[in-house]
Amino acid sequence: MPEDIVRALGYLCLGTRLRRIGEQVQAETQRIMERMDAPLQAGQYPLLAAIDRVGPLSVGELAETLGITQPGVTRMAGLLAEAGYLTARKETGDQRIRRLALTEEGQALIARSKQDIWPLIEAAVRNVCEPLGGSLIDQLDQLEDALAEAPLDRRARALEGQQP
Repeated sequence: MPEDIVRALGYLCLGTRLRRIGEQVQAETQRIMERMDAPLQAGQYPLLAAIDRVGPLSVGELAETLGITQPGVTRMAGLLAEAGYLTARKETGDQRIRRLALTEEGQALIARSKQDIWPLIEAAVRNVCEPLGGSLIDQLDQLEDALAEAPLDRRARALEGQQP
């Protein structure tokens, strides 16, 4: 097996390593969601969760809330609206601003996710992260090793039924 250069370079490649771990966690989360028949991509849930938590938001507000670009929010919101989970309403005081809100179907999806899907994903991520200790680099080493040993979807299967 070739040397993991990103891992070996430690803090020098921290951004690359965090992105790599993030992509792995998101891919494994997607597998859990597919097994549970969740109709979304893992990266789309934060947008719906933000609107559920705060209420209708403009694209700019969502971009700021989620820490992603406005074009990214616009693309994602378009897909979610096309799927029937979001609707855009014009602002009463300023017709140029459109607020994105959950449709009834979006509200039902969020309710199901809060009850069945999110607790399982959170438990699997907590399961892999809680034992970590040491410096940030040590924790990233442990996290990658733990995910290689037992991916999130396998941890989720083991934890299923143990959630309140």
